[in-house]
Amino acid sequence: MTVDVKTDSALFELALRMGDNTLILGQQVSAWCGLAPILEEDIALANTALDLIGQTKLWLGFAGEIEGKGRGADDLAFLRDARAFRNVLLVEQPNGDFGQTLMRQYLFDAWHLPMLTALKTSTEKRVADIAEKSAKEAAYHLERSEDLIIRLGDGSDESHQRMQTALDALWPFAGELTEADETDNELAKRGLAPDLSGIKKQHESRMRSALKEATLEIPDAAIRKGGKQGMHSEGLGYILSDMQWLQRAYPGAKW
Repeated sequence: MTVDVKTDSALFELALRMGDNTLILGQQVSAWCGLAPILEEDIALANTALDLIGQTKLWLGFAGEIEGKGRGADDLAFLRDARAFRNVLLVEQPNGDFGQTLMRQYLFDAWHLPMLTALKTSTEKRVADIAEKSAKEAAYHLERSEDLIIRLGDGSDESHQRMQTALDALWPFAGELTEADETDNELAKRGLAPDLSGIKKQHESRMRSALKEATLEIPDAAIRKGGKQGMHSEGLGYILSDMQWLQRAYPGAKW
């Protein structure tokens, strides 16, 4: 399929949503570098952040090509304001303690892998190629985060309580990942992206199975959403301020 870079707004939104999710989560996870509870986790979190930022470069680079206005991945990452970002609210939630960071990662990973797996069959070759590469990394991320939330949830009294507290805080944001809007429906109709109802079944099944094994109770909470339409929490502003300050202070700076 050949993309008309001047008119394919739905494909542009897909690339932004995928890229913004990995960008903001990667930025969040990178904050643990040098601060994780043990050296092994410090290295693992840093590697996860690097994987996510690498995926961001592919998605946002593709978004820039579709847009056709001369903006590349760096421009889209560092020169947009909060309302122009299309990441879900989950990834911009605070790091909190180690348990909250892990729970946020798991809820995202449990969606990310099936989403990327489905995108490998996209009718747009560039989407399929990016998904093919990214899915290999996402599989490792999910294996790791799932193992840890089970071990900590079914661990000591303190680790269990911390993981339950994290789940209570973050569960309302997980549903936005599979809550379809008009753009999602158009993408699915054209074969560019999967029908999110199928991804939702996989996402919820995986989460409920792992959380049960972790002896954690899923809270009864309404879905919190809006990020995919550019309506974000106050937290995103702080994340962008930290992430974008150098480029904003010294426009066009090169190392």
